[in-house]
Amino acid sequence: MVKGMAHQEAAILAGALPYMRRHKGATFVVKLGGSAMQEGEPLLTFAKDVSLLRQVGIHVDVVHGGGPQIGDMLKRLNVKTEFVDGLRVSDANTVSIVEMVLGSISKKIVTAIEEQGGMAVGLSGKDGGMVRAQKTKHNQDIGFVGEPSQVNPEVLHLLKRADIIPVIAPIACDDQQQTHNINADVMAGAIASVCGASRLFLLTDVSGVLGEKGELMGQLTIREARALIKKGIIQGGMLPKVETCIKAIEEGVEAAVIVNGLMPHAILLETFTHHGAGTLIKS
Repeated sequence: MVKGMAHQEAAILAGALPYMRRHKGATFVVKLGGSAMQEGEPLLTFAKDVSLLRQVGIHVDVVHGGGPQIGDMLKRLNVKTEFVDGLRVSDANTVSIVEMVLGSISKKIVTAIEEQGGMAVGLSGKDGGMVRAQKTKHNQDIGFVGEPSQVNPEVLHLLKRADIIPVIAPIACDDQQQTHNINADVMAGAIASVCGASRLFLLTDVSGVLGEKGELMGQLTIREARALIKKGIIQGGMLPKVETCIKAIEEGVEAAVIVNGLMPHAILLETFTHHGAGTLIKS
């Protein structure tokens, strides 16, 4: 029995070798969603996977969200919050709480990665002028909710040369130095585009894009994805994720993946196996 398991493990490693060669030297931008980064085993497994990717020569930039944790903190502080079209209305007080919670989350992710043998550092878009924000255009005032207007990847290049994994909170300042809260998917897509990433991973709490019969769509072209949007099959919370993927690909990212971050080793399955684990979108 032990011998059989050993042979199976060896076969898995051998099967992964071509994919390791293909991706060596590549950059992956991985967005870790708030609901997909539960402390304990899920975060530990994610940290192991990211550390392994770095060990086999793949550069990883982690961008994280924190919606559930932010919601919990606002509730504890008796700060009322509301959403408009999925965006949290953010006044100056709310933004300061968001920044505090995201900073705490960054530290937890950094600690987990370093416990698995990686080197990591927590950042936000403010650090090194990495990301400049502009206020998100909306038909009503939703406060200090922004989107990237400019990304300077120099800090990320420096960390890459030092073999350090950046863990980035989606916070940035505008030209008047006002702090804005940015959607983590959008932040990850902008960073992936500017860094010339070969993969953008959006780790969420669903399996990926589902088809008309509820089946997982393992791979989609941009054209096929837009057809599903037009038919109303891609809708709700999945719609902005797919739109972020399409935008990143059109701006130079080789492919984007939407995958369930609660699935153990989802990134490794998607990267190093033929069948993958979520929905891969390509041009």
